[in-house]
Amino acid sequence: MPDTPSASRHGTENGNPAVDRLLAQGYPGSVWLTGQQPSRELRKGRYVAEAITHPGKMLPTIARYAINTYTEPGDLVADPMAGIGTTVVEAMHLNRRGIGVEYEDRWAALAAVNIALAIKNGAAGTGEIYTGDSRRLPSLLPAQIRGSVALVVTSPPYGSSTHGHVRTPGPRRGKVRKIHHRYGGSDNLAYRDHDTLAEGFTEILTGCRTILRPGGHVVVTARPYRRHGELIDIPGMVVAAGETAGLELVEECVALMAGVRNGLLVPRASFFQQKNVRDAIANGDPQWLPQHEDVLILRRGGAVPR
Repeated sequence: MPDTPSASRHGTENGNPAVDRLLAQGYPGSVWLTGQQPSRELRKGRYVAEAITHPGKMLPTIARYAINTYTEPGDLVADPMAGIGTTVVEAMHLNRRGIGVEYEDRWAALAAVNIALAIKNGAAGTGEIYTGDSRRLPSLLPAQIRGSVALVVTSPPYGSSTHGHVRTPGPRRGKVRKIHHRYGGSDNLAYRDHDTLAEGFTEILTGCRTILRPGGHVVVTARPYRRHGELIDIPGMVVAAGETAGLELVEECVALMAGVRNGLLVPRASFFQQKNVRDAIANGDPQWLPQHEDVLILRRGGAVPR
């Protein structure tokens, strides 16, 4: 089976191999079945073990689905907030040219290691990682990149409440604790107020428009989250930022973070997400447990290259 989403070999279990093959290749649909396996399984052997320590990783299947849908082999794919290099690595395995920019030195170094691993694993494409503040994106990349990128795949940072892993130390060994949920410094956009995040992301998308070729796409994954009980509309912020940057919203999709088994969802939410929802319900405030990412697809105007 091809190594592209949306369903894995354990996917929809519909008993129809032909349908499963189409889904695995990214068959068009507004619901992307990208959560059929846990993130750790999707990354096994494809990323170094230290990659799990990044607080806000995109599911590799989401990047694969977007790249497989919106580009052709040899196309240039970029990520202005590359983290550990998920977009770049998946582009390489799909015989594309991947290029990423990461703000923090620690994650840029780890992305470089993952790119090297992709080469070792026989990826047909190429990958590069740069370090810098993507609010000044065009100045960080080689001049020949401008106007040539077919696809940008990225996700805005939005704090530690949706990130990280839980560790239970065992009986009489202390409290449940959260790890791998923080970025390196307080100057990271993840820790700025909502207005500053929106302004910064608008600057980033403006730079993305500069490097995109006419007809090129930007795929942004985002989800609302709760801050002190208040629902923060991150997807709405992304749409507004994109339109201000001169991009056109052309599609809104859903990328599942949950598995689908026999007609039921298999949740992959974190311990603290589940606890917060249970506590809210117990206090008379019914809340839902997010099991998907919103996928906002924006496009740069102009003639599409043939």
